[in-house]
Amino acid sequence: MQSTALLGRSLLAFAFCWTYSAGYAFDLQGHRGARGLAPENTLAGFGKALAIGVTTLEADLAVTKDQVLVLSHTPRLNPDITRGADGRWLASPGPRIWDLTLTELRRFDVGRIKPWTRYHVQLYQQTPVDGLHIPTLDELFKLAQDLGKAPRFNIEAKTSPDQPDDTPDPETFARLIVDAVRRAGVADRTTIESFDWRTLLAVRKLAPEIERACITSESIAPVNVSRALRSPSAWLGGLELSRHGGSIPRLVKAAGCGTWLPYHGDADAASVKEARALGLKVVPWTVNSQRDMARVIDMNVDGLITDYPDMAREVLAARGIRLP
Repeated sequence: MQSTALLGRSLLAFAFCWTYSAGYAFDLQGHRGARGLAPENTLAGFGKALAIGVTTLEADLAVTKDQVLVLSHTPRLNPDITRGADGRWLASPGPRIWDLTLTELRRFDVGRIKPWTRYHVQLYQQTPVDGLHIPTLDELFKLAQDLGKAPRFNIEAKTSPDQPDDTPDPETFARLIVDAVRRAGVADRTTIESFDWRTLLAVRKLAPEIERACITSESIAPVNVSRALRSPSAWLGGLELSRHGGSIPRLVKAAGCGTWLPYHGDADAASVKEARALGLKVVPWTVNSQRDMARVIDMNVDGLITDYPDMAREVLAARGIRLP
């Protein structure tokens, strides 16, 4: 019995290895760099992710008052990770990055999480690096170049129909991103992602050659796709789920995205199979436990986004899946 079980596990590992090596390369994306291990959306965090060996750096974008693209998950400074020039933690969210010049933004330190917050408990393994500032998108591109790496970049436009005054409008945001990507010469290694498909549709018009990824969430905020909604979602740029048979993969395809990024808790084997049959790549987010990593990998996804790329590499190796 033991030899039979061992043979079965060996054949399973071989099957996974053959599937990914013969069909496509698995895409391991470091979420906000390697948020579980190093400060998020910082050059230190992205350097950590590259050292671990991710294939893609996932980052979030905001825009300063002087129209510089910077890396931040929120359009307002997050008090859980931000200290002023005096070393004190911000008391509340803000100010808006859109109201600050790059020089003014540089005065804030985002190198550690405020102790005893829910955020700190969630990411207790993160190693702080005091003195870090919010970097620009250009600096991220340069970091990879200086390290002799050529990863893909998955960059998220953080526009929102619920908070339209916190960022530039979708068309302006799209133009700034496209210009920066083309200027850096990384259009062939960049994907632009967003919950707000209005921005993705604007990118499609400006630069159809740059890959786009439609993010979806049905169960956690921000919910941008829902079968319960009777009116069209403001997040989808005029597209309606009901007009596509209630199929999210078909909706993503209609939006012109080549990649579907579902919340991992919403993903199931049937929808992944449907998406891949439509020619879409499927990369769930944010997958942070070994159990969930194994579950989505077993669905034959194209990759995953995680705060813990070191853990993901171990899970992939156990399944015989090699990264490029």
